[in-house]
Amino acid sequence: MPYDGKLLARARAKLDAVRAGNEAEHQRRVLEVCGRVPEIQRIDLRMRAQMAELVRLTVSRRSDLGERLAELKDENLDLQMRKAELLTENGYPTDYLDELYSCKKCRDTGVFEGRPCVCLDRLYNAELTQELGTLMRRGDESFELFDLSLYDDRPMGGVVPREVMSRVLEGCRTFAANFPNVSSNLLFQGAPGLGKTYLSACIARSVAAKGLSVCYDSASAALDCFEKQKFLRDTPEGEEAAARVRRMLDCDLMILDDLGTEMVTPMSLSSLYTLINTRLVNGKRMVISTNLRDAELQKTYTPQICSRLSGEFLRLPFVGRDIRLIRKENRQG
Repeated sequence: MPYDGKLLARARAKLDAVRAGNEAEHQRRVLEVCGRVPEIQRIDLRMRAQMAELVRLTVSRRSDLGERLAELKDENLDLQMRKAELLTENGYPTDYLDELYSCKKCRDTGVFEGRPCVCLDRLYNAELTQELGTLMRRGDESFELFDLSLYDDRPMGGVVPREVMSRVLEGCRTFAANFPNVSSNLLFQGAPGLGKTYLSACIARSVAAKGLSVCYDSASAALDCFEKQKFLRDTPEGEEAAARVRRMLDCDLMILDDLGTEMVTPMSLSSLYTLINTRLVNGKRMVISTNLRDAELQKTYTPQICSRLSGEFLRLPFVGRDIRLIRKENRQG
């Protein structure tokens, strides 16, 4: 995974804070136990003295080296057993004074076998999701809170909205639950106010909770980054835009909201194609939402873009009445 320096620094700072907290808690435990059971402090001092002697012995040429090492080993085992007995007798778990690590794999260093540890990746992905989560404003989006009762259970235009939206909800829930092991991308289509942004945010939160990276932005904001990257090169704003473009291309899941609300220009069309095609080629999944119907998509976008939307995305139709208006009517009623 290519890392953004600014986000990686923030992730490392959070890991440093975790490590510092664990070290402080370990020190508190040591002071607590040694205050109650002074013999444990004497045992720890003796064990540290053994370690110092062991270092000296490894560089010495004593004739009885093997015998002395065996003595130290036996003494050390006796001290460990006595320490465990004292902890148990005083109501402590035998591992109460062990070093504390939130990640046993890397011991909170963020590096395992010469590579970034999964714990650091999780923190980095959380920073990435927060950085591009400009549309996740409510903070309470979840599949459980998606209210199907707001959709009519009587036919409208040949379909029953509640039945259709029940299938849409289940499709979104399944996509999020199985991610990243999913075989398709999602295209949300429907009029404004039918829950497209809400369910997009539900997917984003569910995937991010797995420690995977999610980029979530409106089409206008996302495509604007491509333009700034090109025309504001070598400026702070251009560098920031370039970093966001890299994250959109490389993240595990890219959610593009409100496709069709952006200003359509040759530059925006080229950028949209680059975003979609690059992710498809690299096997990276996307969720795109739009208010445009199929005919409007074909009129607005190039054949190359439309071909990928129709061939590589599973279409989920959003139907019903504007739930914002329904909520307003319910409040007034």
